[in-house]
Amino acid sequence: MIFEHFALNVNKIDEVVPWYVEHLGLQVVSGQKEPPFMTFLADASGRVIMELYHRPDETISDFFQQHPLTFHVAFVSENANEDRLRLESKGASFVEEVKKEDGSHLIMLRDPWGMPLQLCQRAQKF
Repeated sequence: MIFEHFALNVNKIDEVVPWYVEHLGLQVVSGQKEPPFMTFLADASGRVIMELYHRPDETISDFFQQHPLTFHVAFVSENANEDRLRLESKGASFVEEVKKEDGSHLIMLRDPWGMPLQLCQRAQKF
């Protein structure tokens, strides 16, 4: 089996999708114009990584109420400090920073809607 994507039911999908496209370099590879607005996003490699949609009749996670290690979206960062500052200037908020013994630098943020977003500047590539 090969991983395809994970899906999240989010509020304000009309704001969330453009923010991830503009500030994290994701690209919309398929987007539905009518409810539930299923939108598939790919990373810089061209692989679809997540689907965002909006179904108000189903549970929508309140990410602000959850610890960021319960769920988070992680992205490779070549310079976690620079990316942190750039994303904070676009509405993200800082949660925590971890510098690991192996030299990796991890920064946890929340996007403007509360979804945890981790920047991973790894000393060793996976």
